[in-house]
Amino acid sequence: MTTVAHHDVLAAAARIGGFVLRTPVLEVSPGLFFKLELLQHSGSFKVRGAFNRILSAGELPADGVIAASGGNHGLAVAYAARELGVRAEIFVPEVTSPVKVAGLEALGAHITQTGAIYSEAAEAAAKRAAETGALTVHAYDQPEVLAGQGTTGLEIMEQTGGVDTVVVAVGGGGFAGGITVGTSAGDGAGPRVVAVEPERIPTLREALRAGEPVPVQVSGVGADALGATRLGGLAYEILSGPRVESVLVSDEAIVAARRTLWARHRVAAEPAGAAAYAAVLSGAYTPAAGERVAVVVCGSNTDPATLT
Repeated sequence: MTTVAHHDVLAAAARIGGFVLRTPVLEVSPGLFFKLELLQHSGSFKVRGAFNRILSAGELPADGVIAASGGNHGLAVAYAARELGVRAEIFVPEVTSPVKVAGLEALGAHITQTGAIYSEAAEAAAKRAAETGALTVHAYDQPEVLAGQGTTGLEIMEQTGGVDTVVVAVGGGGFAGGITVGTSAGDGAGPRVVAVEPERIPTLREALRAGEPVPVQVSGVGADALGATRLGGLAYEILSGPRVESVLVSDEAIVAARRTLWARHRVAAEPAGAAAYAAVLSGAYTPAAGERVAVVVCGSNTDPATLT
């Protein structure tokens, strides 16, 4: 049974409403919408889950918060911690972009850069949390985090008046899982969710093939943000359902989508933030005539010099 329900997302929206932005929706052509979640505090949707996890704990954690991240989740936790007045300790892998490390420093987080990939940083963070008693804010596999991310889905349905399909990137699956729950009508019905992941990080595709989350190799242009080596268990329960379609895109398609977002719309997305649009632009997912589609542009933590 899924452990995150529509009422959890509604509760998260009420809890975090004063701390996060209601990001805009842009109708770029008839029936095609961009949900510009890259304009969220800290440059990605991740603050939604971070605030919901910390605030759901009741009293603010005296020992602070701790998280492992490829970058965006760490930025979100550091931002939420700063706003709430608690200490943040963030573990990031060596592949994390300098832009994101600099952002963590600017937010006042204590940073430990360790391990070649996210999972190794996560192991170090878990060990440190056991030593300190700090509240762990997982990047994607906690009910409070997933419910917080799902508030994006609530906004999509309200701001567009309803869509047939939501196209969203997948790493560990918390965002796509949250949006699937958040866009439901409370009874499980809702729009199709096209779950997009890079060919070189197919966590959902391999989980669906195996019938459970399994480890995958991580590489490519989206590795610093979509670099989970295994789909989260909570996300698997949701994304293995009938409303979800798994789609893979190449690194070349992601790069092309990122450049197109900038050239046509002046939207400065990081590679992972452009992955969902890559599915539409490349034809990996082709909307039907008259289909109303929301594409989530989910991250902006990038070096602008690389956009052209």
